Amino acid sequence: MRRLPNPRLTGLGGGLFSGTAMLVLGCLDALLFGSSTAFYGVMFLPVCLLTAIWVRRNDLVSAPVVVPIAFAVGLLPIADDGGGGLLGRLMGLVTALATQALWLYGGTLVTGVIVTVRKIALRRRQALRYRNDPFR
Repeated sequence: MRRLPNPRLTGLGGGLFSGTAMLVLGCLDALLFGSSTAFYGVMFLPVCLLTAIWVRRNDLVSAPVVVPIAFAVGLLPIADDGGGGLLGRLMGLVTALATQALWLYGGTLVTGVIVTVRKIALRRRQALRYRNDPFR
């Protein structure tokens, strides 16, 4: 049986992964579903999960920071521009962020919980290793 990929992303790599994934999902959403924000929000949760799982131990703190940025980047293709050029696009992005805040907070919470659990497990392993070290 084949194993699932288990990459270890740096903080920057986690940001690039989540940002690229959300941008691609935003473009697919605009093309296939007519800018459905519900689809976009649901697809944000697995990206948050993978980012939190795949980030390296030393860069755990960066995961809850980069996923909200990725959410905003991915909203660019599906935000309503209102026909007003750059300012219209910016207003559409701010409106989409405000109306989709529940998905944004939920995904960030998922990432934060997973990162916290991983950090606690890492600290416990380090404490156990330190306690069992006969040469201290």
